[in-house]
Amino acid sequence: MCQEFGLEPGNTAIPQIASGFAGGIGNTGAVCGAVVGGVMAIGLKLGRADSMEGMLQNLGVARELRRRFEAEMGEIGCRELTGLDLTAEEDVAQLVSSDIPKEVCFPAVAAAYRLAVDLLREIE
Repeated sequence: MCQEFGLEPGNTAIPQIASGFAGGIGNTGAVCGAVVGGVMAIGLKLGRADSMEGMLQNLGVARELRRRFEAEMGEIGCRELTGLDLTAEEDVAQLVSSDIPKEVCFPAVAAAYRLAVDLLREIE
């Protein structure tokens, strides 16, 4: 996202702070980390609003990302997207030995990125 919009992240902290999003925030099956990352990318580009009106506008962009992601992928939860409970060892093993990352996770990351870029371009 930084490359897409010419932003200077300043250091390598951005990928590091997103590392816990996998598996629906720490393998709990919660909101897909790709969605969370997309929301963070929107915040990085839009910045912190100075007013309540600006904050509500920025929240609207994040809300629209969620809506579009769910419309495209069918769900926003990792557990629902993968069909696995990643708090269970056997489901983690199934994830690792299956095509689910290729068929679900990678497309989810691509969708979240594309949708975030599209939304930000729409409001430029």
